[in-house]
Amino acid sequence: MALLLQPNPSFTLSTPQFPILSNFRKSPFLNLPNVVSCSNSSNKFKRPYTSVMIVPTGVGAAIGGYAGDALPVARALASVVDCLISHPNALNAAMLYWPMPNTLYVEGYALDQFAKGAWALEPVHQNRVGLVLDAAIEMELRMRHLQVADAARASLGLPVLEYTVTDQPLEVEKWIDPKTGQSTGRIKHPDSLLRAVQSLVDRSQVNAVAVVGRFPDDDENSMHDYRQGIGVDTLAGVEAIISHLVVKEFQIPCAHAPALLPVPLNQSVSPKSAAEEIGYTFLPCVLAGLSNAPQYLVTNSDARDNGCIFANDVDSVILPIDACAGNGVLSFAKKKKNKPLIIAVEENTTVLIDTPDRLHIETVNVSNYWEAIGVIAAHKAGIDPYSLRKNRINNIPCRSSLSLNGSTVVHV
Repeated sequence: MALLLQPNPSFTLSTPQFPILSNFRKSPFLNLPNVVSCSNSSNKFKRPYTSVMIVPTGVGAAIGGYAGDALPVARALASVVDCLISHPNALNAAMLYWPMPNTLYVEGYALDQFAKGAWALEPVHQNRVGLVLDAAIEMELRMRHLQVADAARASLGLPVLEYTVTDQPLEVEKWIDPKTGQSTGRIKHPDSLLRAVQSLVDRSQVNAVAVVGRFPDDDENSMHDYRQGIGVDTLAGVEAIISHLVVKEFQIPCAHAPALLPVPLNQSVSPKSAAEEIGYTFLPCVLAGLSNAPQYLVTNSDARDNGCIFANDVDSVILPIDACAGNGVLSFAKKKKNKPLIIAVEENTTVLIDTPDRLHIETVNVSNYWEAIGVIAAHKAGIDPYSLRKNRINNIPCRSSLSLNGSTVVHV
């Protein structure tokens, strides 16, 4: 015998795709303060957990010093936190990239300004991206980059509006600093770059810029260590100088992709460097990252009204163990209020010597990123990370002075 069920008039079926907006509007929790987030977290009773991942550029980081080899770490972190803030060096992988809806792509100079509290990050749905090509790029190589831009527009729907060519070659120079071992460099004609960006801003009102500079081609011998995943990226230092220049002047997102002639095939390239071996340009990841990078706003009352993210919203910072002297890290470490948990990863070494002990910075030191993600998961859950370790929680201390019968007793 079949039983016919009649619909209950007091019950209405809804799905996540079609919520019942009339009932939602009556929710008593709508009176809660606005919560700033770059995620779709469903927990309405806690503010979003925000983490900053830093891997300095051009310092030979064991993880993140090559062609996007820190991207797996970023993906794992993004699955644990509500909002991840990182920079192009950690998220770019030349021809490869990975979309992470709760990850903010923030240029290094802007990240320092954010950490200092001078700038806020305003999440966006889409940016208007412009492209600047160095006049020194040969015609065939220029066409390769323009084809990448067109492919990104047609196949990915990215909003790349216009390109321009600098009015004179930038003349990029790069070298390794003999004192620090870091890569660095300069461009001889920075004014030409700034004029090109200004023209895009004026004509098309772009609010994000990708720059492609013609870099000197290296011979196979000078690239050998980097291609084997053991050297310093000689391009990275001056790439940062280029993007810093644009961001400082225009206060809009910017990232750089070097233009180089294809190198001869090498059958023993390290997987960490292989992303740069599979195409003619490094531009795809830059266009993808810039398409929804947050805008930078000078901190003021309007920034709060715009739903921005501030340095005080950061809960944790994760970085290599010997790279703690960056401006952003020091700003977070010196905070008197809302100081984030700073996690230093011992396995990720660089050519630097700026350890927490040397700089007198309070950190949680972990062996590797596996442990770091565990610490962040505990911290997000409101759990003292040390309570997960064997015999790491001691008896609760008392450091107060009490007056008993006219005498002062100090408990330590």
